[in-house]
Amino acid sequence: MVEREYDIVVVGAGGDGPVAAWRLGEAGLDVLVLEAGPFHGNEQWPAPHEKSGAESSSRVEDLSGELLDEQFTKRELEMTEKLLWGPADHERGFWFRTFPGDGVVIQAAGVGGTTLLYTSNHPRAYPAAIDEQTHWPDAFGYEDLIPYYQRIEEMTEVSPAPVTAKEELFFRGAEAAGWELIDGKNVTRPGYRPQPNAIRQPDEALHVSADYQGDFTYPEVTGDTLALAEITGNPHPIDAPFEEKAKRASNVAFIPQALRTGNVTIRPNAFVTDVLTETPLGDTPTARGVAFRDTWSGETQRAIADTVVLAAGAVETPRLWLNADLPRNEWIGKGLTLHFGDSVMGLWKEDVLNDRIGTDTVDQHHGQNIAARFDYPGLGMLQTTGTGPGIGAILGFGASRSGFSFMNDPTDAPWDTMGRLAGTRLKRMLADYRRMLPLLVVTDDRPKQRNGISVAPGVSDEHGPVPRINYVPSDGDIKRRDRLAEIGADILRRAGADHIHRSDSPPTAIHLHSTMAMGKVVDTGCEAYDVDRLFVADHSALANGLGGPNPTNTGQALAARTAETILDRYFPSAESHS
Repeated sequence: MVEREYDIVVVGAGGDGPVAAWRLGEAGLDVLVLEAGPFHGNEQWPAPHEKSGAESSSRVEDLSGELLDEQFTKRELEMTEKLLWGPADHERGFWFRTFPGDGVVIQAAGVGGTTLLYTSNHPRAYPAAIDEQTHWPDAFGYEDLIPYYQRIEEMTEVSPAPVTAKEELFFRGAEAAGWELIDGKNVTRPGYRPQPNAIRQPDEALHVSADYQGDFTYPEVTGDTLALAEITGNPHPIDAPFEEKAKRASNVAFIPQALRTGNVTIRPNAFVTDVLTETPLGDTPTARGVAFRDTWSGETQRAIADTVVLAAGAVETPRLWLNADLPRNEWIGKGLTLHFGDSVMGLWKEDVLNDRIGTDTVDQHHGQNIAARFDYPGLGMLQTTGTGPGIGAILGFGASRSGFSFMNDPTDAPWDTMGRLAGTRLKRMLADYRRMLPLLVVTDDRPKQRNGISVAPGVSDEHGPVPRINYVPSDGDIKRRDRLAEIGADILRRAGADHIHRSDSPPTAIHLHSTMAMGKVVDTGCEAYDVDRLFVADHSALANGLGGPNPTNTGQALAARTAETILDRYFPSAESHS
């Protein structure tokens, strides 16, 4: 078995792991990042889904915008298959996990993780969710995150999303409903605002008043092209160098910075299966490295390190812990929150749209996928959602906890139809796609010990027992979601919508958090209570769902803070550390 030694091994190159790797590499530590999926846009893997390619990459010069353009085709079905959770060689099928009931988990494999298909929404947590809810340790407060938020927002170039017709329509409805515009990043009251997105602002040539006739390629156009491609990877602007891509996913915002330190090596196609420990004289176990499996060759190797950082996400981090010979704790994998979502959408008549916004179409495919939001600390949030017709049909009409719409009587509800649409009714709704605006309901669901990740008995893949995901919303979660749906319907109606449809969606695990929670599994520095030198630096360490806001900004801020803790506790003399 091959063994190599490092200062730090980071397990996972998704949204958070590259942040920790960058900061630790910046301090002069020798860091290995192991990622289960492929590495797109890297010249060491010109055909990442066809051949195994090189073993690792440690040079920023390996990154290629041209190659990323070639690999991220923007075709919805192809990119969904290319990015979803599974090995680079798709002939081997996706990696399996069980989710009892009708829920679904949406995660991506590869360098960049789920930020490859996230919509780049980068709000901060609601302060009250950290300071007033009881889930976080008393010694940790919202103020602890602010300096890290500021650094992450600078590196990801967070700014208010540009406004197109769909955002203007939403803002008009929210204002008519009596809600106020929120000005600021630390949200303490209900209101609406442009979405803070980690996407570069559009080129001035694309200003709505300009008559741009070009082909939207770099260097003629820099920044966002408003092409609505965040969910399918978003290589825009085409022909731009890797680091000049507008969407600041972690592969673009943090991987180049990590490689530029000269101290970080990234090895894709490496699925970690065990955490290696030693226990001197019966003391607390100490992490000493990991074992991992090459997903192309099947060969098992070991990486020895002074410190191990788990950043495989809120499903795979607890799964790895449960499959390894590590101490058990009643909260390992428990307390899952996933923002129990829903979809409420409005449909407009042409003359009403012309009267409200001066155009007879909403055109949700223009602009950024999610560019406007409504915040309500204590309940959660609403977001406008722009998608292509295919993804829109799946999100809005493809599944429902209420069954088919003809089974439901919405007489006393603020919506006209609810449930799954099919047949002629579905065709009629989708025929009016250009006059439709969906809102995504994102609920402040609270941690419950019954919800979480376990390993399924008797069901294994090549990496061990597979994760089993259990999620049952509480009565409080359901009431908060219902209230948000009602607020969303009111905003749409006041914006002039003629027909409102509610999906009543089943649990969809896109935002996953709190399965290795601070205060229960890890301390306020995110080091495991029961294993020395083993840290968690991903969304699983979040102690709750942050009140509802999209978690990437907070997960990355916490990962940067965790890296500082590692330096303080175990590498105080590291170069560049202050």
